[in-house]
Amino acid sequence: MTAQELLAAYAKGERNFSGADLYRANLKGANLSGANLSGAHLTEANFFFANLGGADLSGANLSGANLREANLKYADLTEADLSGANLRDADLHGADLRKADLREAELIGAKLEGANLKGAIGL
Repeated sequence: MTAQELLAAYAKGERNFSGADLYRANLKGANLSGANLSGAHLTEANFFFANLGGADLSGANLSGANLREANLKYADLTEADLSGANLRDADLHGADLRKADLREAELIGAKLEGANLKGAIGL
C-alpha cells in the first residue's frame, strides 16, 4: 500500500489499515485520526505534523519514524516500537504507551500529560 492509496481510502471512509506496509511513507500533515494501524510496518515513515489522534497503533513498528509535532492524543501505542523515533513536540496527551519501546526516541517537548507509560522500555 502506498501513502496515496492509504489517504484515498481514508478519504472514502476506510479506517482499517491493520498490518499495512508503509515503510518510509510520506504522510506529512495527513489526517488519520481514528485510523486502525495496529501491527502496521511504519518504519521511517514521515508523520510530521500529522493528526493521529485516537488512532490504534498498537504493536506497530514506528522505529525511526518522524512524528515531530504530530497529534497522538489518546492514541493506542501499546507495545509499539518507537525506538529511534522523533517525537519532538508531539502531543501524546492521554496516549497509551504501555510496553512501548522508546529506546533512543527523541521526546524533547513532547506532551505526555495523562499518558500511560507503564512498562515502557527505554525511559
